[in-house]
Amino acid sequence: MALKVIGAGLGRTATFTMKFALEHVGYGPCYHMSEVLAHGRRNVPLWLDVIAGKPDWNEIFDGFAATTDYPACTYWRELADFYPEAKVLLTVRDADSWFDSVSETIFSPRMQGSLAGSPVEAMMNGVCFDPLGGGDVTDRAFMTDWFERRNQEVIDTIPGERLLVYSPKEGWDPLCAFLGVPVPVEPMPRVNSRDELGSASDEQGGLPADPDLMEKFARHYIKQLKLKAFANAA
Repeated sequence: MALKVIGAGLGRTATFTMKFALEHVGYGPCYHMSEVLAHGRRNVPLWLDVIAGKPDWNEIFDGFAATTDYPACTYWRELADFYPEAKVLLTVRDADSWFDSVSETIFSPRMQGSLAGSPVEAMMNGVCFDPLGGGDVTDRAFMTDWFERRNQEVIDTIPGERLLVYSPKEGWDPLCAFLGVPVPVEPMPRVNSRDELGSASDEQGGLPADPDLMEKFARHYIKQLKLKAFANAA
């Protein structure tokens, strides 16, 4: 199965919401960092190969119709070239709001400290931090400027007819029109708030270091949020 939708939006731009939204309108399963960790002993080595310049995209995305979030969003350009028929979805938000969110979740010392010395830390360094070019992840001015320049690069590179710049706050209509699918009757899901991610990882002070526990944690987390995704549907 070739990817049909490439999520170019960075983590903490409603990428978990988009995972469930895309799956709901027929573009599933959708890849996401949670899926990487849910089968980490298989998937993390594949991403370390990508970082080393030896990507096997077909193996990585075997069985998936779409992708959002890290680590794939870092390679939006390569994936757009490799899957030329796929549409590109750039999820966006206010730059300062994004900085606040990543600083308190995926880039936080608590979260990163729990991964110290693990293959997941090496993967995160390669796909999240190395693209910053040595910039200070705690520097708001640097990070917000980088965020805006990086998103503009996507906009300037991908042809307009192939790209949707989107926030889930806009609802189903723009997304469904872009994908050519009917608009669901259910409300757009809203999951993975900053508080949810914090509470899910606070019990162990971050993410589990043990690979087996990490996979169980990620699988449970996906199930938990999927139950919430459409909990308010009529």
